[in-house]
Amino acid sequence: MAAMTPTAPETGARVARPAAPVRSPRRRPRVWRGLVLGLGGAYFLVPLIASFVFTVHTPGQGVSFAAYTELLGAEGFLGSLLLSLGLAAATIALSLLLAVPALVAVRLGAPRLRPVIEVLCTLPLVVPPIALVTGITTVLRWGPDHLSRTPLYQTFLAVQNEDFPVVLVLAYTVMALPFVYRSLDAGLRAVDVPTLVEAARNCGAGRTYVMLRVILPNLRPSLAGAAFLTLALVLGEFTVASLLGFRPFAVWIVSISGAQARMSVAVSLLSLLVTWALLLVLSRAGTAPTGAPGEARTPCRTSRRASRRTSSKES
Repeated sequence: MAAMTPTAPETGARVARPAAPVRSPRRRPRVWRGLVLGLGGAYFLVPLIASFVFTVHTPGQGVSFAAYTELLGAEGFLGSLLLSLGLAAATIALSLLLAVPALVAVRLGAPRLRPVIEVLCTLPLVVPPIALVTGITTVLRWGPDHLSRTPLYQTFLAVQNEDFPVVLVLAYTVMALPFVYRSLDAGLRAVDVPTLVEAARNCGAGRTYVMLRVILPNLRPSLAGAAFLTLALVLGEFTVASLLGFRPFAVWIVSISGAQARMSVAVSLLSLLVTWALLLVLSRAGTAPTGAPGEARTPCRTSRRASRRTSSKES
């Protein structure tokens, strides 16, 4: 009987417990994801497909691509498109040239001025474009009347040149400041700029080298986002250019919409394709190289180059 009676476990001995069955994680239903993506795709694609059908199908005549074949030969098409692209490039360059040094300087030396810079950069959002155009028009009319005997008179005429209106670049720069500021501010918050600058300066790098090879590579996605938002703003802006009497791409589309409705819709689709292509280019440019983050290797490169310069001077 003693052999068949189970002995009590000794004091301190652990009793092995059967392992709990492993529960397989529940798979989230993908039906809702597909439904949401399908609705989102339909929301964007259905109007585009309807617009394309409108441009190629004529009731009673069948399918015709005349709206697209006659597009390149249309009067003013190529000139207005090139003008808008040139204005966009100049606006992007001027906006980044103004915003990047100012935000970096505030980030490094005067963080208390950040609310002031934020208010100044976002102020164009509360100013209607019609009010901005009224102020610009008043200044352009006031200048020749009071400065006709000064060298500034030629400046007022030069900024209104129809071949490349600089006044539109200045107006678009003001309108794009809120978008540029938000994009760059988000990028600067994600990067430890003071530490990177201090490390590069300790390695012997100058201010220009720090800005071009340390800060800007780490802000590449933010710069690409700011450039794309500015590009979209310039290509689609109508109010300022129309009231000032210039004819970029958006104004040209509206001007031909009354007489050639199908061609105007075809041009609108073409402008969307051009914008998407430029978006892909900018997003590609804003992608950092894989496995080579700028904040980790730029100070090292600066250190090596500084040591090489020092050794060359000693020799």
